[in-house]
Amino acid sequence: MAITSRNILIETHGGPEVMKLKVVDVPEPADNEVQIRQKAIGLNFIDIYYRTGLYASPLPHGLGFEGAGVVEAVGKKVTHLQVGDRVAYGQSPLGAYAEVRNVPGHQVVKLPKGISFEEAAAVMLKGLTVQYLFRQTYCLQGNETVLLHAAAGGVGLIACQWAKALGVKLIGTVSSPEKADTAMAHGAWATIDYTRENVVERVLALTNGKKVPVVYDGVGKDTWEISLDCLQPRGLMVSYGNASGPVTGVNLGVLAAKGSLFVTRPTLGTHVPTLEKMQAAADELFGMITSKKIRVQIDQRYPLEDVAEAHIALASRKTTGATVLTLD
Repeated sequence: MAITSRNILIETHGGPEVMKLKVVDVPEPADNEVQIRQKAIGLNFIDIYYRTGLYASPLPHGLGFEGAGVVEAVGKKVTHLQVGDRVAYGQSPLGAYAEVRNVPGHQVVKLPKGISFEEAAAVMLKGLTVQYLFRQTYCLQGNETVLLHAAAGGVGLIACQWAKALGVKLIGTVSSPEKADTAMAHGAWATIDYTRENVVERVLALTNGKKVPVVYDGVGKDTWEISLDCLQPRGLMVSYGNASGPVTGVNLGVLAAKGSLFVTRPTLGTHVPTLEKMQAAADELFGMITSKKIRVQIDQRYPLEDVAEAHIALASRKTTGATVLTLD
């Protein structure tokens, strides 16, 4: 008997209205895949990039990279999972907005006891992003002062907590006093309200004129120059997202003029390309959660069929913490 699934698909790029709920047949998993009946799905800004076409993928296609659920079937070559396992993933082919789906086995890890499906769906992509940013892209030692934009967002609140656990002073930019309070409550050392304060001047004041060795910037176009101006000579600009649009037309001479700066544009996929690397990163993330050093904050929940509302809220920057799509 064929398995069917309610999936969100897009046939053209555009606004939230292009997302359509369709019932599709789900094939048996391939030899290297597992079939997952999902319980919760994570929502991330990158989903909007694919919906609008900022990031291109052949149409029609699904959306989403992050989810959690129960294994329903296992391909012949998958040995680390079995039917009935509670699992999660944070880096998969497009198509997480679905009831049932097949995912490459090397991208799926078992969920420890004590971590719920919703928590896992909310934290896998965002938490693994913080893991690679803090532990791989620029390996924080515990005595730095760093700048991170959008500190009250899904990635930001995990980053605030992780930084505090490492003994790092995280300066977070926010857009309101309420978001400043949220970031501080999650471990930020200081916040800067970019709607009222000059970010560069505040970073200079907070660091006694030293600036910071690394800036983590998921905003993109609007913060590019600001981020560069907050860096120490030979500092590292980590541009990992485009919430305000992509950074384009970069003049490399600017990096020289501002102090022989380094720039990287990392992605999660290149940091967890194998099961071993995915498992190691997930183990560190899960350890932070089970030891209570990181608390997963889910502030918005939407049924799968209300995904358009979820996208509108996320794009308008009205959300805090994580947003998940739920399934009956």
